[in-house]
Amino acid sequence: MIIEVDIYAAIRTKFSEGESIRSISKNLRISRQTVKKYCEGEFHPEMRKTYEREPDVITEDVKAFILNCFKEDGNEKLKKQKHTAKRIYDRLVAEKEFKGSCSTIRATVRVLKGERSVPPQSNVPLSYEPGEAIQIDWGEATIYLGGQKTKVNTFCARLCYSCDIFVQAFKSANQETFLEAQQLMFDYFGGIPRKVIFDNAKVAVKEGFGIYAKPQDRYLSFSAHYAFALEFCNPAKGNEKGLVENLVGYSRRNFLVPVPRVKTIDDLNQQLWNSCLKYRKEHKVEHRVNTVETMYNEEINYLKVIPKYRFDTSKTVIAKVDDFSTIRYEKNNYSVPTKYLRKEVTVKGYANAIYILYQGSVIAKYSRQYGFGHTKYQLEHYIDLLERKPRSVGNAKPVKETLTKELLDWGSHLPGGNKEMVKLLRLCVDYGEEEILAIKRSIPSHNVLTVDMVRTYLNKPVDSPAVHLKNEIDVTITDLRKYDEKYGVAN
Repeated sequence: MIIEVDIYAAIRTKFSEGESIRSISKNLRISRQTVKKYCEGEFHPEMRKTYEREPDVITEDVKAFILNCFKEDGNEKLKKQKHTAKRIYDRLVAEKEFKGSCSTIRATVRVLKGERSVPPQSNVPLSYEPGEAIQIDWGEATIYLGGQKTKVNTFCARLCYSCDIFVQAFKSANQETFLEAQQLMFDYFGGIPRKVIFDNAKVAVKEGFGIYAKPQDRYLSFSAHYAFALEFCNPAKGNEKGLVENLVGYSRRNFLVPVPRVKTIDDLNQQLWNSCLKYRKEHKVEHRVNTVETMYNEEINYLKVIPKYRFDTSKTVIAKVDDFSTIRYEKNNYSVPTKYLRKEVTVKGYANAIYILYQGSVIAKYSRQYGFGHTKYQLEHYIDLLERKPRSVGNAKPVKETLTKELLDWGSHLPGGNKEMVKLLRLCVDYGEEEILAIKRSIPSHNVLTVDMVRTYLNKPVDSPAVHLKNEIDVTITDLRKYDEKYGVAN
């Protein structure tokens, strides 16, 4: 009989106070067998005996037959031609005259398979030597970039020995970004581990997976220069790089909450860099004796030295400047100075920046645009042309798309018309738009603003170059009589 806890409590209390089993049974109106079972506390009403009864039809011969079916499947190594529980049941009926039900065999097969196999979610504890390996991975996060809600890719890396971390954000996860991120990673850690562990993303692997993966040629060249070995995980096996998998979520929750609001992605990366340094200084990983900083200071001595030559991680192309003084790169256009019209230039696309070079010298630099159909202008590239063609200034894209509405409205009302507007643009190029607008705002509104008036504020007084001397100068008196005597000069 199963009793409630209050009855059990009463039995135990009365018996411990010396009351007999017969009396307890009579007072509580329960059988003496029940009182006898629970009075000494040998059993508890909440205790349940595990059901271990096995069907009588499952004999040792039946179990051996099932295990032999498993063995046959293992020898054949055919994934699509294995014994099912139903097939085993059919064979038992036909070959062993089995009298039990199919459901009984299904349950037995399930138990025996469980005893033979290792659970797929089981992990082997791993240990790494200092400088041996680093795990890297990509994540995603949302930020406000220049006031716009923007999705960025976060590159995460973690040293396997010290668990020190590195996190940076990029506009895209393309191959040039992938290489540049690792280059920055080496700079941050102050050295290179012997092995980099990554998954099978296309930026790194051109075909295959795991131990059969073939690295992309560019990544193979990069790893050769920095002298580290490549190790790729098996598909859908995040546990093989569990340290960095955890970092992806950790960095998003701790470094990017609340959602950052930054002007440029470089500002965000500086914040992330500082957060990683703070993590190194203050964090201690659970179940480890030493702090991250202590273990990193030990590990850095085992990292390889970064080579002097900095590998060029950019995606480089040759482009011809068109008649509008722009070049095309990755479906977007960028302006260059008009003097390079119809010339070939070199365009280097990095993770977040574009550099345009002519004969080895940088002639323009931009924040890299992703997507397609964008055109970025710089006013200084067109100012010489506008001075030759002032009538085009009102409709010129490099003017309308680079200057603020305040300055454009002011320029359109200048008394000198288009020519005066071009003079104002020249001042913006030479001194910066903000300084010119600051002068405009400082001049009383009742005055008629002209470019010459702005120039008077720009031409600040120059300090006098005069050299101030002492009032008295010590002069040494020379006796010239010896010269007179030598050359026979009369006194």
